This record gives sequence, structure tokens and C-alpha cells, in this order.
Amino acid sequence: KNIFGASSRNVKMATDLGELLVPYMPTIRVPRTGDRVFKSECAFSYDSPESEGGLYVCLNSFLGFGREHVERHYRKTGQSVYMHLKRHVKEKATGAAGGAIPRRRNGKVFLDLELNRDFNGGDYEYEDEAKLVIFPDHFEIPLPNIEELPALVTIACDAILNAPSPYKKQESDSWEEEIQVSKHARSLTQQENGVRIPPSGWKCAKCEMRENLWLNLTDGSVLCGKWFFDGSGGNGHALEHYKKTNFPLAVKLDTVTPDGADVYSFDEEEAVLDPHISEHLLHFGIDMLQMQRTENGHHTDNHVQPRVSDWEVIQEAGLKLKPVYGSGYTGIKNLANSCYLSTTMQVLFSIPEFQRAYVGNLQRIFDYSPLDPTQDFNTQMAKLGHGLLSGQYSKPPMKSELIEQVMKEDYKQQQRGISPKMFKALVSKGHPEFSSNRQQDAHEFLLHLINLVERNSSGSENPSDVFRFLVEERVQCCQTQKVRYTQRVDYLMQLPVPLEAASNREELIAYESKRKEAEENMRPPPEPVRARIPFTACLQAFTEPENVPDFWSSALQAKSAGVKTSRFASFPEYMVVQIKKFTFGVDWVPKKLDVSIDVPDFLDLNRLRATGLQAGEEELPDLTPPIVIPEDTRGENLLTTPEIDESSVMQLAEMGFPLEACRKAVYYTGNMGAEMAFNWIIAHMEEPDFAEPLAVPTYMEPDLPSPSLPTTSALDNQPPEESISILTSMGFPRHHTIQALKATNNNLERALDWIFTHPDCEEESEAMSDTADTEPNDNSYELFAFISHMGASTMSGHYVCHIKKEGRWLIYNDHKVCLSERPPKDLGYMYFYRRLSSC
Repeated sequence: KNIFGASSRNVKMATDLGELLVPYMPTIRVPRTGDRVFKSECAFSYDSPESEGGLYVCLNSFLGFGREHVERHYRKTGQSVYMHLKRHVKEKATGAAGGAIPRRRNGKVFLDLELNRDFNGGDYEYEDEAKLVIFPDHFEIPLPNIEELPALVTIACDAILNAPSPYKKQESDSWEEEIQVSKHARSLTQQENGVRIPPSGWKCAKCEMRENLWLNLTDGSVLCGKWFFDGSGGNGHALEHYKKTNFPLAVKLDTVTPDGADVYSFDEEEAVLDPHISEHLLHFGIDMLQMQRTENGHHTDNHVQPRVSDWEVIQEAGLKLKPVYGSGYTGIKNLANSCYLSTTMQVLFSIPEFQRAYVGNLQRIFDYSPLDPTQDFNTQMAKLGHGLLSGQYSKPPMKSELIEQVMKEDYKQQQRGISPKMFKALVSKGHPEFSSNRQQDAHEFLLHLINLVERNSSGSENPSDVFRFLVEERVQCCQTQKVRYTQRVDYLMQLPVPLEAASNREELIAYESKRKEAEENMRPPPEPVRARIPFTACLQAFTEPENVPDFWSSALQAKSAGVKTSRFASFPEYMVVQIKKFTFGVDWVPKKLDVSIDVPDFLDLNRLRATGLQAGEEELPDLTPPIVIPEDTRGENLLTTPEIDESSVMQLAEMGFPLEACRKAVYYTGNMGAEMAFNWIIAHMEEPDFAEPLAVPTYMEPDLPSPSLPTTSALDNQPPEESISILTSMGFPRHHTIQALKATNNNLERALDWIFTHPDCEEESEAMSDTADTEPNDNSYELFAFISHMGASTMSGHYVCHIKKEGRWLIYNDHKVCLSERPPKDLGYMYFYRRLSSC
């Protein structure tokens, strides 16, 4: 539609207009397919046609600029001709009956813009105005002027006004060829071999690769790629498997989402579409349909009884929350499941280092921005920070507006917030998840943004360094007791949730019993019970050793059982604590633990400081695992009488495992019981030498004592409650009791001995309780923000954040910013602590 088809206005000296534009004609372009036209948002601010100064669109680059920034673009580029767009908003006139007169389609509204009004749009009408402005003299030419303007200018103006949003993906923008449906998709035969793919822990069936893994859709084999699209490494076992079997289709495991997955056809030698991918994956236990979220953003269960939900508690529903305005109190509009981004950015720009790096250097960043500032990370970070902190987009309503709303009995203070479309488009560019409109994990987005900040901070201050710290990892071989210390960089502390430590355990057991009974009798389930977990138990679980999968002991020069513990080699200025609430079910459906944790206001982590190699500890040799162990050397240098717990060996042999494999399992797990050895068997039973005789290097001491770990191993099974009750009735702490039972395969007599010989574990447990203080001390952090999630999984639901400013808590819920009445600290997902003193 050509909006200039209307009759032209009477303009004096019409012939002069064409002459006036002649010098600038070489710079005026008509938008082509694929050109992005920014007619609704300034590249440097959140000004729009609705702003007081309107928006200027360059007729060469098609970038939009607010009144404060258009001069900069003119000086930098020399581009002189801009289209000025202005939308006038006014209240509708009322008719004789007192109702609003319906707006007429009179051509006064021609801008295809998102309405930036949160109040009832039916009470307002809009009138759009367009004109050409020539810099530097600001000569204005009202539009339309079809008869007086050169045809090229008229066509360019018409194309700009009718251009689609720059955030809609254009077909011509995509460099990828159109992917076709595979000829094998409809007729694919899948083997009934009972293979079920777990949601994590994948490894190539023929090598040690844990990345770039492909699931063959015929037999369920998980094998590594080599030359597929993402260029990641591998040994090509997926392709070798196809050459032997002719099984044509494979899916890349880490690309499975509710919307599909990356499928490759070996026969067709290209990426393909599989319309039946959900059925093919379900065959191997991957239920994509259950991963799909409902339309309202969260999973629903029609049979669950209502209760005061996370949604109500976290959003402080039902409370009269007072809106706040001004600097630092600007909300962010939700762009269809973008709240994970909004909450993260609100917290980051409450940190002085981020404020200083971007808003403090605003003019320098803007002055040195590239010709297309929409694609410059630092420019868009500065723009977002200024939008949140300037107060320019967070102004209280005028008195006249308030009086008018009260008179209409429609009083509601409106907060508009800013729309981060340009920022989201940039930071999510090329990312398969963040570029979608699906809900995402705020924790993953934080790490993604930190990576972008680091990459774009070359030669300048890197504000993400405030989160950076070193982790010391201590790995111990369970058989030789030798250790290895390494360090790695991290940016947040992930705390596990030990459900067995719930303070309302009896209530949870009763609920589970009632739920199963209701399920068996086809009755509605009882009202859910939320587990209450002490924060000290989460810290204790963080300090406990965890099994190292596929641990290769350089002392034994063989695979063995190994455990790892983590401590802080350095401490950051800002500590991010993530509660590991999210997990996957066996059906691949993301799930969320329904827990309440008494997170403290002050946190002392000094007791988690790394110690390095201790006196009496012996380091593991600095050797790398061999790729292949020659067959002719396996029988050499053996000890004939290694110390082995024969009772554990017989327990495993009675299960049907080969006797020699059982002996190896017990030996390599340090005689720590049949359960630990059973886990070793499951992890190694596919190895070619699984049932071969035990081979022990000659340099091992023959009389190694049976080792025991200083704290509990990371076994998944919880000891029987009756055994725990017997020991706790003797006066021993519950946590110490659980450690003892786990370390002794739930043998009461041995557990009692273990407790008396490991009093240090009780002291360590008590020490953990000292890390969560009610008052600050020399080495502590203070809580200043937390992000909360509502919903069943990271793929659905909603995020809000609470931030403490000037001694008061505020809730940031999309575009709304209010004083918080009851900040739900116990239901948070990520907690942000500020360091109070040097550790």
C-alpha cells in the first residue's frame, strides 16, 4: 500500500523541493529485501516515535535515532536526510452518551508499531506524522508530498513506512540451505532391543568421547561424530557404524528440544528433517511431547489440589505493592518468555562494576561505536544500562492523570518499562536456545552473558571479573589413597539439594504414601508437601566427596574408583549461589525439586578455603592414560595375593557377575563394600577385559590397609530410616549417622565403629553450620539479590527478581517495579552475595 496516494498538501515553491534534495540523492537508498529498517527504536536509547522528540530514520542505513543521538550519526557518517516519525497519543473524545467515540480509519495511523501503552488502548487514539529532515540545517519537508518530491525519495519513504520489523527473521538472511525431509523418515525400522537413553552421562560406545555424540535411530547406539555441522571433534565412530550396518539416520543428542532436534542422514550425506522424530526418540525413552510446555507457560495437572503456589508467593500476589519510579527502578517488558534475560540484567546493573563499565563510559562507548551500533555488544550494554539507571523511562504519572483515573474509578499506576528487543536479538544471535521464544534457564544465560562480556572487554575493564574465582579440586584414588590437586576458573557456586536432610522428612514420607495410595485407587492425589531443607545441609553436601566417573589412576595405571572434593582457592567480590533445583526424569522431562531452603542474609565461606597438598599426602604420578594397553603386557608384573574383601566378592558373584570381575570391582573400590563395587561393575562391564584376572602393578605395596574416606562417598541410595533411627537414638547426629551407614554398606555394627573412629566428620558437620550466620563477621558475604523461578521446569514458567537497594527490598516483575513486602528468600533459584570484607 502506498500511503502517499492521498492528495498532496499545498507547499510553496514546490519545484524547489526537488532541487533541494538533488545533492543528497546519491545517498538515499530504497530498502531491499533483507535490509533491516529500525523505525520503532533508537540504536542508542529507548526513544521511539512515541517519545517527545520522535524518531529519526536514516535514509541510507535505515537505523533509527532519538533526538539526542541523531546529530552524532550525522557527524560520524555525513548522512543528511532522515525521515522523522512521530506518533501523537491523545484521549478519545466522548460522545453525547458519555462513551468514547470509536476511532475512524482515516489514514492518520500508518506506522506499524507496537503500542507502548500498558493502559486501556481503547480510551486513546493515535495520529502518526512523518516528515523529511535535512541536516545540518534541520530543513523539514512534511509528508506526503508525492507530487513535489523526486520519485526515488517517494519510493524510499513508502518502503520504510511499510517495512516489517527488523526482528522478524528474513528468509534471505539465512545462509543455510533449506533442509529436506529424509527419504528414510517414514519407513525407518527401529530395533526392539530394549535400549533406553538416559538424559545425561552419555559416552561414545567405542571411545571416551563425551561430546558431539549421535544417537542412531535404528538401534540406539550412541557414537561420536567427526565432521558434522558444528565442526566439533570426534573419532568418526557414528559414520563407521553406518558403513557396517547401513542404519541411515542419527540425531545429535544435545540438540533435542520440545521443538525438534538435529538429524543427519548418512545415506543422503546431509542434514535432514524427520517428521516422525518424536516417535523415533520415544522408542528409546526420550519423550519430546512431555517436554512441551502448555500455552500459559507452565505444566498443569488437573488432579492436583490447589494450594498457595509458588506463583502467588514469589510474585507476592494479594499484597498491595507500592510502585516505585526513578533511577534504578525501571522495569523490562517481557518479550514472550524473556524474563530469564530481564531478571539477570536487572541484577547485573545493580552491581557498581557493571554500572561503571558501561553507563559510566556511555559517551566514550557511543562515540566510538561502529557504523552499525545495533550489532555492537558494548553499545547495546551501555544502552540497556542507561535505560535502567537513568530514570528517563521510569517516571510517575502526572497529577492530572492520577486525578482523572481516580474520577473514573480506574486508578492504577502504570509502569511502562523498556523493551529490550535490540539487546535480545544481539546477545542471542547464533544461539539455538536464546534466539528462540522459549523459556530458558537464567543460570545458563548468566554464564552466556559473562562469556560475551569477557570477549568484548579486550583492552578495557572486564566487569565480570567480580564473579571470577578459582576452585581447587582434590581427586583421590580410593585404592592407593594418593591425590592430585588441580585448579579451574568458575563464576558461581552450585549447591546440591540433599532431600534426605529435609527437616519435615516424616511429613514427606506420609505424603508419598498417601500419593501412592491415591494413585493405586484412582483418586485425586493429596495436597503436595514442600520439602524444607536447611541451608547448612546444602553446604555440607557441597563439601562431600563425589565419585569420579571413569577415573583412571596413574598410580595403578588402570581404571579405579576415585572421589573428588572441591574447595575455594580464591574468593570473588560477588558470589553467585545457584540451588540445583532442576533435574531430568528418566523420560527426559525436565523436573524441578519443590523445596524451601532457609538461605541466610550473611554467609561466611572461609571454612571452604582450599588447603593444597597436606603433610602426609602423596601425589598421584603425573601420567596420562594410555590409549591402548597392549595385550602381551597385561599379565606381567602382577601381585598374586592382593587384599580383597571376599564376602563382598561373593555377594556380587551371587548376582551372576563373573568371579574375576567381582574381585576387580572390590579391589578397585578399596574394599568399601558390595554396593560401591556394584557401581564399578555397571560402569565397566562393557570393557573387553571385564572378566579377565585382576592385574596389580608390582610397585604397589602388598600390605595396603583397607582405606576409608574421611567423609561419605557420593552414593545415591539413602540408608534405611530404621537404621538411622537406631543410631540417632544413641545420641549421634543424623548427618554423621548417614555418613557412617553409607561408608559401611548400611552395616550397623561397622557404622558404630566408624562413628567412633571418625569424630572429625562430626566436627566438620558442625563447622558447616557456622558458615551461615545471622550477623556479619570478618569473612562474610551479604545477600543483595536473588532470582526466583515459578513453574515445573526451566523450559516453562516465569522469573522475577528481588534486589535490595538503599536498605529496602524491591521486586522486579517484568515492567513492574514495586517495594517488596515479603521477599520469598526461601524459594529462590540464584542468590547474589556481596563481599563485606577481604578473606
